[in-house]
Amino acid sequence: MTLPTDRPTLPTTAARRPAGPDNAPPTRSKVTAALAVLACAVCCALPLLIAGGLLTGAGAALVENALLAVSGLLIAAAAGMWWLHRRRTARQAAASGVSCGCGGGCGC
Repeated sequence: MTLPTDRPTLPTTAARRPAGPDNAPPTRSKVTAALAVLACAVCCALPLLIAGGLLTGAGAALVENALLAVSGLLIAAAAGMWWLHRRRTARQAAASGVSCGCGGGCGC
């Protein structure tokens, strides 16, 4: 049995990509946000670590403060990376003459 040679081809990714700025967060921003979620999950698991005898009260307080600070910084970094990505792609779209959809061609 032979396969037919005139199979339909799927459109490429570039053909399906909409015109205008890219609104999706970049991968680095997604990874940073995932690390922040992981830090929050570890912070929520601290009572279990104390009950299991792996941490003392003073150690848990120190770790909790550190994890909260790290989580906050990671969330701020993820938001900043997304904002910079969005700003760059909007600027590129405005320079290329592609409208953002607001009708003004401002690249907002």
